[in-house]
Amino acid sequence: MVFKKNDVLPNAVVNASFWFLYCVRGVRSVKGASALFMTGVKKIAKTSTFFIFVYMSLSGLTMPNHAHAQEPNLKNITEHVPNAALVGQGMFSYYFWDVYTGELFAPDGKYANQPPFALRLTYQRDLEGKKIAQRSIDEMKKQGDVSTDDAEKWLSLMEKIFPDVSDGDVITGIATKEGTSVFYVNGKKADEISDKRFTQRFFDIWLSDETSEPKFRKKLLGKN
Repeated sequence: MVFKKNDVLPNAVVNASFWFLYCVRGVRSVKGASALFMTGVKKIAKTSTFFIFVYMSLSGLTMPNHAHAQEPNLKNITEHVPNAALVGQGMFSYYFWDVYTGELFAPDGKYANQPPFALRLTYQRDLEGKKIAQRSIDEMKKQGDVSTDDAEKWLSLMEKIFPDVSDGDVITGIATKEGTSVFYVNGKKADEISDKRFTQRFFDIWLSDETSEPKFRKKLLGKN
């Protein structure tokens, strides 16, 4: 790291050093000078630590969080989405709570409103798998008529696929060109659903014009 002339860290150290020299001036005893020296060292350490933290924050040099540590690469996505690239991304929040970050991938980063594409969700909090499945069914029903038989069948399938999640867990859903849905949990394949109606309804939760979260949809489509 190279500091410039006006950087706050060197200035803090210099100021603390001048303070130390000023206090030491005129002190005759070794014991007194030693005590002042230790006081000066402590002041420099405290000041430097604080400004190092501020400097790193302003410079974007913060430590990676837990979610990024578990985030998988695009290998599973590119197996189904040729030349997969990010279309858009955003944070989905419920009132004051961040729930998950969403990332939409499509060939060459261009979403054409049809498969293949992939949606990757990185969770920011603990959620039960059964509640994720139930919420998904509720949202699918909002996109249009879903028969009772389909709702029960799809709910059962999703309850088996979606585990309880914690901060940093990743669920990736892929709509293949054949119209099937492939799911990965933390990079490992969970299951595949060969039902074109399910695929359409499921991804419409986020991507349909009728979505209940239009602002989040715009983020996924890169229009925010």
